[in-house]
Amino acid sequence: MLQQVMIEPKKIEFRQVETPTPQKGQVLVRIRRIGICGSDIHVYHGKHPFTRYPITQGHEVSGEIAALGEGVTGLRLGQKVTIEPQVVCGACHPCRHGKYNLCENLKVMGFQTTGTASEYFAVDQQKITPLPDEMSYDQGAMIEPLAVAVHAVRRFGDIQGQRVAVLGAGPIGNLVAQTAKGMGAHSVMITDISQLRLDLAQKCGVDYCVNTKERDFGQALVDCFGPDKADVIYDCAGNDLTMDQAIQNARKGSTIILVAVFAARAHVDLAVLNDHELDLNTTMMYRHPDYLTAIQLVNDKKVLLDPLMSRHFPFKDYQAAYEYIDSHREDTMKVLIDVDA
Repeated sequence: MLQQVMIEPKKIEFRQVETPTPQKGQVLVRIRRIGICGSDIHVYHGKHPFTRYPITQGHEVSGEIAALGEGVTGLRLGQKVTIEPQVVCGACHPCRHGKYNLCENLKVMGFQTTGTASEYFAVDQQKITPLPDEMSYDQGAMIEPLAVAVHAVRRFGDIQGQRVAVLGAGPIGNLVAQTAKGMGAHSVMITDISQLRLDLAQKCGVDYCVNTKERDFGQALVDCFGPDKADVIYDCAGNDLTMDQAIQNARKGSTIILVAVFAARAHVDLAVLNDHELDLNTTMMYRHPDYLTAIQLVNDKKVLLDPLMSRHFPFKDYQAAYEYIDSHREDTMKVLIDVDA
């Protein structure tokens, strides 16, 4: 079978390797789609702090079951599935208490261990999540980033009836905004300096789409939600500017949740955070229930994935996909790799 390997930053090769045979408790998946995310782009540019080369990428994925190993039950040949890419120890304190997304020895497929960017991929049954037959492979490959959004929204608690602000209208910000709305938020505001991304968020049903290059964020909070502003602010941009916007303008006693990964050490006004008794929370990946909720949100048409799909590339054009993203940063949301093309 054909396997993608990034041998060094900005250099991808393809190798012919043996198709794996599923071992006891494993499933062999024929890979159909792979999504490229921001972390993959960091690997491509050699800027991911926890990835070494060579590495086979691919963690946003969908496919169909091609073979079942001994002892596998509850799954069938030809079934559509996605794969949860976390590799955890099961023994540390977070793992023992059900928080395996925080495993002390966490590895993620495509970063610290082999990813799914191959024609076939063998994986333990417990990492398989079935997809509805009517769900497209494109949508299936986006369940992973949607699960990130679901977990982030849940970190606030009950979002029902809350007023939500989201900083950053990229793929994750868009999905956080849609998820909050889909899970019962009263109203949602999203901000960005890209009008294209804001127009897309509007098409996806986000209530208020604010270009902070043209409007002050603090005033927009009041204009959209009234003097009580937002109940929770999600930072999906992850830089000093957006985090400072959140801290300086949040209602006293409210909550800020950091979703994005900061590329550098933050320099923000913690004195205001303390003085206003703001809850600064964070979120890390997802757990299995987040996948199930993500699938349900798509099934119920409460989250729209298709508008976020910017372009497809054949498997052998993996490098061209990265080059396209680099040259179309402002008008690209989600690029998908068609392994079966």
